[in-house]
Amino acid sequence: MTNTQAIITIAIIAAVTLALRVIPFAAFPEGKTTPRYIAYLGSVLPYAIMAMLVVYCMKSISFFESPFGLPEIIAGAFVAAVHKWKHNMLFSIVGGTAVYMILIRLL
Repeated sequence: MTNTQAIITIAIIAAVTLALRVIPFAAFPEGKTTPRYIAYLGSVLPYAIMAMLVVYCMKSISFFESPFGLPEIIAGAFVAAVHKWKHNMLFSIVGGTAVYMILIRLL
């Protein structure tokens, strides 16, 4: 890739990112009420996205080969328990990642 192509690629990516940030404010200006279906999507999509990420991360677990999915299951349970206990998403994710990395090295 030449320098010109790289600059054009970065410019296009920046323009699309800016457009994605501006469109919601243009579509729903301040003072107007947000449509009910948009408010509904805003309330359910974060949970749906997290569920899809969990399924995506757990889809390749092999229960018939060593370590039989134990690192993934233990790390997932750790994340759920810590989040229930502390209600801190960053702590849950970082802690779960650390537990998973330790377990894949030990098991």
